[in-house]
Amino acid sequence: MPPGLLGGGEPDAWRRLQRRLQQRGERRLVLLEGERSKALRWLKALLPALALEPGVWTGPEAESPSGTLASLAPRHARQWLGRELSVVVWDGWQGNPPDSFAALSGTLQAGGLLFWLMPPMEQWSDFEDPDYARTGLDQLPRHPFAARMANILATEPSLIRIDLGSTVPTSLPDLAERDAGFVVQTTGDQQELIERLVQFGLGRRRRPVVVTADRGRGKSAALGLAAAELLQRGRRQVLVSAPSRDNVEALFRHAREALGDDLLKASESSLQTRAGGCLRFVAIRELLAERPEAEVVLVDEAAAIPAPLLKQVLLGWPRVGFSSTVHGYEGAGRGFAIRFRQILNRETPHWQSITLAAPVRWSASDPLEPLVSRLFLLAAENREPVSERVSPGDVTIEPFDPVDATDSELSDAFGLLVDAHYRTTPADLRQWMDAPSARSWRARTGNITVGILWGAVEGGLSPDLAEQVTLGQRRIRGHLLPQSLASHSGFPEAASQGCLRVVRIAVSDSVRRHGIGRLLVAKAREAASQEGLDTLGTSFGGSPELLAFWRSCALRVVRLGLNQEATSGEYPLQMLSGISKAGERLVSQLSERQADHWLALLPLAWPALEPGLLADIGAGLPATERLDDQDRRDLHSFGHGHRGFLLSLPVLRKTSMVRHVGAWLRTQEDLALWVGAVMQQRDWPALQADGLCLGQREGEDRLRALIRQLLQKGPEL
Repeated sequence: MPPGLLGGGEPDAWRRLQRRLQQRGERRLVLLEGERSKALRWLKALLPALALEPGVWTGPEAESPSGTLASLAPRHARQWLGRELSVVVWDGWQGNPPDSFAALSGTLQAGGLLFWLMPPMEQWSDFEDPDYARTGLDQLPRHPFAARMANILATEPSLIRIDLGSTVPTSLPDLAERDAGFVVQTTGDQQELIERLVQFGLGRRRRPVVVTADRGRGKSAALGLAAAELLQRGRRQVLVSAPSRDNVEALFRHAREALGDDLLKASESSLQTRAGGCLRFVAIRELLAERPEAEVVLVDEAAAIPAPLLKQVLLGWPRVGFSSTVHGYEGAGRGFAIRFRQILNRETPHWQSITLAAPVRWSASDPLEPLVSRLFLLAAENREPVSERVSPGDVTIEPFDPVDATDSELSDAFGLLVDAHYRTTPADLRQWMDAPSARSWRARTGNITVGILWGAVEGGLSPDLAEQVTLGQRRIRGHLLPQSLASHSGFPEAASQGCLRVVRIAVSDSVRRHGIGRLLVAKAREAASQEGLDTLGTSFGGSPELLAFWRSCALRVVRLGLNQEATSGEYPLQMLSGISKAGERLVSQLSERQADHWLALLPLAWPALEPGLLADIGAGLPATERLDDQDRRDLHSFGHGHRGFLLSLPVLRKTSMVRHVGAWLRTQEDLALWVGAVMQQRDWPALQADGLCLGQREGEDRLRALIRQLLQKGPEL
């Protein structure tokens, strides 16, 4: 036996295992426990005997145990989505970002082996994972998330554990042969999807398709096969988009194979047929900027693309198909489905939904997928209460510690967060379980969780450090809201005061609009007061619904971010409620400062903000303006006379911030025109292009009529 394989079995046994796994359509996790140097020697002795291509190594390139493995930084794991691997060698000593590990495990094809280099499992609870420093979890005495993984793996029968400190060879699983070997082939689900995609691509306009599936179900392959058939049946231009070109490698490979002799020319990003048809990849922002003509547009891994961009694609071409992973590493699939369904119902009510259930890249008996799913709660789902008639009196609000929860309780709670927040990922589960600053409460009826609030204690910085944060000289991990308010709004007190930030809040669909969310917030506020904190706050992608909810919980807008979030396309909205006297004073100061800057920033920072949301935010800010006699005369001259719009614009904008005017404007039919022309100061051609007016004269006439209404029936000016 080669010295490097002490404790790990003979190379021939590993070759037999890999072949037998391929024959059965299964994959295995191999845990190399012990010193990293021993693990690398062990791998260098074994890997030449195995089928490695394609394969990846996540450690330093210079230390790769095999020259045939591609080196991959863990943070770039998502670049391999849509590709297939034979071997993954994961160097856990370099860090274990949960999202990346879960993503890369899903790229293994049947017969694949995932080698994981780690300390002995009994040390995981206090193993100082290098990835912790990135999230502020370093230098903690214990890591419950890693301890939970170790507990799961300790009893997992499919796991192959290699004790690198042992001289006794590991017994590899003796897998029985099956009558028929596993073959990756089109399933009934896939064939039905291909047929429906072809019907959609050849059919009527404005009937979009949304394909959802767990990973490994072959949706990308089905998209490629359907695209090829559409070209063969006469479509000239089929465009494909995704977060990156690498995401659609499987799609293009299957399309290329399906076209066969019909293929005239092929490149990395396009396929041309002899009949003149073309399948082409276009990055999402390039697609929207250039707007190329196409009969069909397919968007793969759509959950990773901001919903506002997806809406533009939906409305920009006659036939659009979207596909997304339902569960998984993106933490976006189900949240995407919920959010995007609202847009589809409103814009294209005849949209179609298709799902894939049967696995394609591995067999139903594969143990790796359910193991990874359990480790990272990729398929966490919330159980609905038996009775849909749940009243607030039936609900108990209590503290909740994810570390002490059973797997069923944890799945209930985390499933709610995944459904409600498109950005919830396995990394969030680690943060929730490990961070000492976490505070959580749940709403339950019986033993079923129907609501969850996850908060984090932030702030409390020393005055000197708070001042440095305010000046932009320091950034401190783990203090998102106080740091943002201090540095952007200019109040050091925001960083020195203690704040309970609501990180996530979610309520089960069946009991929404019963006040359960407000009960959770009230309980969190009560606990924050007992802990001596000054404020309760939240930061989220702005939407009218969320703004209304947080206002109903007595929180006030204290900041609207200047840049759209890359993931959602929304502007971050930050809201705060005072608990202590000092906290109440800070909230008033922040809100008044936002109001002082509101009109000046509007046309520069938020020219594309949705009018209703903009008006809702403005109406809730403190009134900063009062009109004098000359202002009222100018308004009368504009509304009842012929005073020009530009000459009247200063007083019109000023009027927007007069007490009660914002609330009155929100009830008017021409609110969007007022917001666009007066508050955002957009030019008339742009307003006309967006359908807000027929032109300058018609737009001005409607604004004059609005001012007449305000003078006659509006609040006192």
